[in-house]
Amino acid sequence: MLGFAHATPGFLKLPARLRAGLAMLALLAGGAAAADGMQIGYVDMKRLFDTAPQVVAAREALDGEFRPRNEALMTDEARLESMRQALDETGRLDAEQRFELERDVRNLRRSIERRREDLREELRFRTGAATKALEETIEVAVRQVAEAHGYDLILTSPVAYAAPTIDITDRILDWLAEDFADRSER
Repeated sequence: MLGFAHATPGFLKLPARLRAGLAMLALLAGGAAAADGMQIGYVDMKRLFDTAPQVVAAREALDGEFRPRNEALMTDEARLESMRQALDETGRLDAEQRFELERDVRNLRRSIERRREDLREELRFRTGAATKALEETIEVAVRQVAEAHGYDLILTSPVAYAAPTIDITDRILDWLAEDFADRSER
């Protein structure tokens, strides 16, 4: 049946997700007689990435690490706003004071923009690295739960539909919680 996918030129022009789904359907339809005893599970990846203890801990660690820098930016933004208000009150400032205040406003605005971009970039990098590590842990969890419970196939979200009877997300979350507790004790 897989030969069909490669023999049909139009098939290759379909989006990758649709090609994978059609290939899966072809496999399941072609092996219907062998699939009688097949055990299929489903994992809701969004739920895992929202509630797994490793994810929550990583999110809290990143928040704790980046919060002081973000608060410093917010303090500087408040100071910048008060400086802009002082500029609006031009009646109280002579030309030299106004020039210096405008320069200070410009410098502070540039500093805030540069630090904000640096913060965004570093946060994006650190979040990506944490996500990659978490994906690897989740992959191990799914594989071990599947092998321990005799699953032949595990599907992950997004899918068009998965019956609650095949949803093994809670089992994966339990595995992740146990793994997290074991690592925390070390």
